[in-house]
Amino acid sequence: MTGITDLPTLHGYLHPLLSKHEFVFVTQPGKRIADAANKQPIAAFEEREGLTLALRREQADATGQHYQGVFRMITLQVHSILEAVGLTAAAANALSEKGISANVMTAFFHDHIFLPAERVQDAIVALEELQIA
Repeated sequence: MTGITDLPTLHGYLHPLLSKHEFVFVTQPGKRIADAANKQPIAAFEEREGLTLALRREQADATGQHYQGVFRMITLQVHSILEAVGLTAAAANALSEKGISANVMTAFFHDHIFLPAERVQDAIVALEELQIA
């Protein structure tokens, strides 16, 4: 399946899907992605300061990880492609206008937005409004 690049078309097919899980972000100084397999991250990024992991909250708790903040993940179900221009900016802007922080991760098929757990309903509304705009 070929991804979509046209921004108005992308907006029309957002279909935001809320994950049932809660997520947290942790950091592990001096570690590499290969060191984190036992923590079962859904995402990882190596930074100069250390390894950042996005984990399901229950996995972080089970392995004694320290974290700040609990997040929910909304997946934009439209199949965008990495070269598509403006989708993540539009989604982040729609959330920003409602005072909702957005941590966006782009993967091969979809964009995923992590936002504070307590703002999830407001975020769904904002993204659905973007979809019909």
